Amino acid sequence: MTSSPSPVHVVGGGLAGSEAAWQIARAGVPVVLHEMRGVPGVKTDAHHTDGLAELVCSNSFRSDDWEYNAVGLLHAEMRALDSVIMACGDANQVPAGGALAVDREGFSQAVTAKLEAHPLVTIVREEIAGLPPKDWDNVIVATGPLTSPALADAILKTTGEESLSFFDAIAPIVHADSIDFDIAWRQSRYDKEGPGGDAAAYVNCPMNREQYEAFIDALLAGPKAEFKDWENVPYFDGCLPIEVMAERGRETLRHGPMKPVGLTNPRDPQVKAHAIVQLRQDNALGTLFNMVGFQTKLKHGAQAEVFRMIPGLQDAQFARLGGLHRNTFLNSPKLLDRQLRLKAMPRLRFAGQVTGVEGYVESAAMGLLTGRLAAAQALGRDLAPPPPETAMGALVEHITGGHLEGSKFQPMNINYGLLPPLEAPKVDAEGRRINPKDRGRAKKRLMSLRAIEALKAWRDA
Repeated sequence: MTSSPSPVHVVGGGLAGSEAAWQIARAGVPVVLHEMRGVPGVKTDAHHTDGLAELVCSNSFRSDDWEYNAVGLLHAEMRALDSVIMACGDANQVPAGGALAVDREGFSQAVTAKLEAHPLVTIVREEIAGLPPKDWDNVIVATGPLTSPALADAILKTTGEESLSFFDAIAPIVHADSIDFDIAWRQSRYDKEGPGGDAAAYVNCPMNREQYEAFIDALLAGPKAEFKDWENVPYFDGCLPIEVMAERGRETLRHGPMKPVGLTNPRDPQVKAHAIVQLRQDNALGTLFNMVGFQTKLKHGAQAEVFRMIPGLQDAQFARLGGLHRNTFLNSPKLLDRQLRLKAMPRLRFAGQVTGVEGYVESAAMGLLTGRLAAAQALGRDLAPPPPETAMGALVEHITGGHLEGSKFQPMNINYGLLPPLEAPKVDAEGRRINPKDRGRAKKRLMSLRAIEALKAWRDA
């Protein structure tokens, strides 16, 4: 008679922790879910209830279109893997057009009820102060961006002080294939070669004086996001928001991140640009480029409008927009292995936003994956993460090393730029020519179909 596996401990009852616990229990492994909300005197600055999987910001899981939207694709993959978050989201849906939005209270109550009813799930209301006890040999830490100070301090001591970030200062990231290279060109400042020997590592978007002045006006007039009282986000001189720099003087950006020196437009070499916006490759696949020095607290709608004023980016598609906010996350490419275990302490896995993914769905997806990986370990089975052609696998690639070597790791939402690229099709399934404007959309569908097939093959292996 075989002995039952030891329980897996999950720390944190948000979306990632709840999903991890569900997947572990569904695999036939006992799980203890530790959640500090509900303990008298213990709370976070953002939560209002002690329900599991409480949504603290929006009630939207974003687009549900699996064919043409990367987050919709992630929805489909999670549904195929029996996600409790997606099941309860579907059951508590409210009208939101093509998006999946949910009734907050009903959703949280449904997740809580499902976990409380499962015979292999034990929910313990307690704060794990510091590292989990040494006799817990299979642990998932899913504490999110509001990790308790005691646990955050313990992680710092284990990993090194510079391996845990408490604030995001993120510049927008653009899909490479949406940059207009009839206007932009590749060149490094003064043609200086980087470590890889590339003297054309940057994409340059030129502005004349009139364009620059109009851009500054729009930047200063654009609506700004306000920090919540508890966020207390500091500004550092090395990553000031561009609108704060512009407020210090209209020429500040032209002598800072938009300085035009050392760059020559090959299409008009005799005319020097008044200002230049540079973009730098952001991932190893070369599908994403970030806007250098463009950290911003402009509201998202304004960002897209203002940044498309930049010549060469008039049709830009953004993989993510910029922002500054409170966010605790690991330097995951350095600290985590492909099983999402802490290299310095492999009994600990990490899931959710603390790993460096952004968004409800992405956090839950990493909870789903770590739950399956931890359950496989408890059962003595080998399980690799899903292949990078899947949305879930692409997120794992991003947080375990898919960013460009030497660049600063930053959190990311799921987007097609994280998946291995495909050539845009020129004809459809019936052999009819696809309008060039529609080829990007057709490529997304092919990538989604490839992802679904790869996910099912991984699931059924």
